[in-house]
Amino acid sequence: MRFSGAFTALITPFKRGAVDEEALKRLVRLQVQSGVSGLVPCGSTGEAATLSASEKERIVRTVIAAARGRVQVIAGVGTNDTKKTVEAARSAEGWGADALLVLAPYYNKPTQGGLYLHFKAVADAVGIPIVVYNIPGRTGVNIQPSTLARIAADCRNVLAVKEASGSLDQASEILALAKPELKVLSGDDSLTLPMMSVGASGAVSVVSNLLPKETSELCRAALAGDFAKARKLHSRMFPLIKALFVETNPIPVKAAAHFLGLCENELRLPLTPMSPEAWQKLHKELERAGLIRLQRSGVPRKAAGILQRQ
Repeated sequence: MRFSGAFTALITPFKRGAVDEEALKRLVRLQVQSGVSGLVPCGSTGEAATLSASEKERIVRTVIAAARGRVQVIAGVGTNDTKKTVEAARSAEGWGADALLVLAPYYNKPTQGGLYLHFKAVADAVGIPIVVYNIPGRTGVNIQPSTLARIAADCRNVLAVKEASGSLDQASEILALAKPELKVLSGDDSLTLPMMSVGASGAVSVVSNLLPKETSELCRAALAGDFAKARKLHSRMFPLIKALFVETNPIPVKAAAHFLGLCENELRLPLTPMSPEAWQKLHKELERAGLIRLQRSGVPRKAAGILQRQ
């Protein structure tokens, strides 16, 4: 498996409280046709924390079936319980996932030794590749570069890290300390280009839900050493990327996806739809990115529909 290029952190479409499988299939087809390298269902952007075990199975199986082997599918399986994570990892392997995205345990705040043993237990339990997911802003604990290097050295199937600490220094340390086979994927869209400039191989991206072609082109250009082209794409996408995080992810990206007709603007509590003020900021950047055109009224009908559900 190649961990390079743009991997889309898929949103999970809901409709009347249930997973909207038809919308999910459409999203997958759009992503595949746009040239992404892979899809990541059941991650943070996919609201994994509020999905039941049976829903996760349906989502992963649906994505795999819709992708039809044309792109790689990395299934999110992380929990804050090592035993449950091992069980989830084995299940996803059985469903046919190409690889697993394994989150650092949240809330428990394990030591670096505990993190090592957690990932080693999961790696020992399955035969498919593992992507370590480091996002300390959500988990409350940072996987130190030295710990990640140790995990990768001792676990032959730990082949990549989704690095979302927000630190270019940390990404550089990982690249310096870990085995060359360990690929670094940016977990922050605004840092994809900077991280690739120091050796990262791609990104697990939120913005690619909306701009899969452009995100893929940016990653391909950077991998080819064409940083002039990559910088142009980065500059063009950057304002929208920032707008997608004016409120907690995936609130903004799901509102945007709904506006573009990709899914319902339905989230699960404790997440709630965007505030009108935040939506106006996002709407402005959607228009600037060329995804929509403002009507003379200033607020397109679909946008008004979003605001009315507040």
